[in-house]
Amino acid sequence: MKVIVLGGAGAMARVALEQLAAEQSVTQVTVADYDVEGACRMAAHWGPRFSARKVDANDMESLKTTLAGHDVALGFIGPFYRYETPIARACIEAEVDYVSISDDFDAYRAVRSLHKHAEDAGVTIISGLGNSPGITNILAKKGALSMDNPERINVHWCGGSGEDVGPANIKHVMHIFSGYTPQWFDGREVLVKTGAGAKTVEFPAPIGRHRVYYTGHAESVSLPENLPDIREVTLHGGIKPNWVARFAYACGLGGLTATPHRRDILAKLLNPALGLFATGGVDKSAFRIDVFGYTKGQPRHHYYTGTGHIAAITSIPCVCGALMLARGEAGRPGVWAAEAVFEPDDFLREIAARGVELFYYEGMQQHV
Repeated sequence: MKVIVLGGAGAMARVALEQLAAEQSVTQVTVADYDVEGACRMAAHWGPRFSARKVDANDMESLKTTLAGHDVALGFIGPFYRYETPIARACIEAEVDYVSISDDFDAYRAVRSLHKHAEDAGVTIISGLGNSPGITNILAKKGALSMDNPERINVHWCGGSGEDVGPANIKHVMHIFSGYTPQWFDGREVLVKTGAGAKTVEFPAPIGRHRVYYTGHAESVSLPENLPDIREVTLHGGIKPNWVARFAYACGLGGLTATPHRRDILAKLLNPALGLFATGGVDKSAFRIDVFGYTKGQPRHHYYTGTGHIAAITSIPCVCGALMLARGEAGRPGVWAAEAVFEPDDFLREIAARGVELFYYEGMQQHV
């Protein structure tokens, strides 16, 4: 099996390379990045099955040439609102399956427009198989399947500002706290202001009780598509400490993050002071999914939580999905969200075995 990791020199992909190094069925791993020196260091660290290539995500021919000959590509190049669609298009034209950690709702919508193109080419694209979206979607599906009549899904995530996330994620945070985001209420889509809808949620340690807000991840778009009887799907996110999220929200209100160009400028200005954002933060992230409905006419509330270092809980599901796809165990041609491809129990067991902490609350607590 030949695997290429796009953005493989970045902070978020390090655990993915470690996971792939442990897979004997993977005969070749290409670490592809614009930072070719970083890619070379990563490839040298993991041994002879790894090689490095320079790739320019702004150059379609560079992408297609680099992708050629691989069985599956893992996508770690962000920000995804800029790069997910052109990378997916290059994968389709190169006839290489693609699994990404894309988390922007507008990126998901844009790449879904390539569905027929991918289907005709016999290529499978899974957009958003990290922690949120990704694990959260599959846990939401698990909750929905656990009831006779599921009605409401509320997804929550909280990142620790002490995590090593890389510059693309900073732009992502600016993006998801800017403008409006679609949520699903009473069986229809409603646009709400990002940063509004404040609520306090109990997450696993070390996050604990924390404030979260409407943010622009993809779950509130994809889950209503794939779980059509659900009446409500909401997505709230936050950062510990809370002032980081409020700062991002204030920048959005002031128009400082309204366009990709403005986000690029602000990210450069903030780069020297990034250490300040970790002050008072933690180095783990968490998620929680609450599902409400009825079984045999009785109300039910099941919820699911998880925690871990952001690179691990993002990389592990992406690697698992890519390996399953390359082995022919999942997926069909087209562009899909995670919950449209994977059955929950098998996938959740796989990521738990690789170190993702998951907790199920369905009448009684279960640690998986």
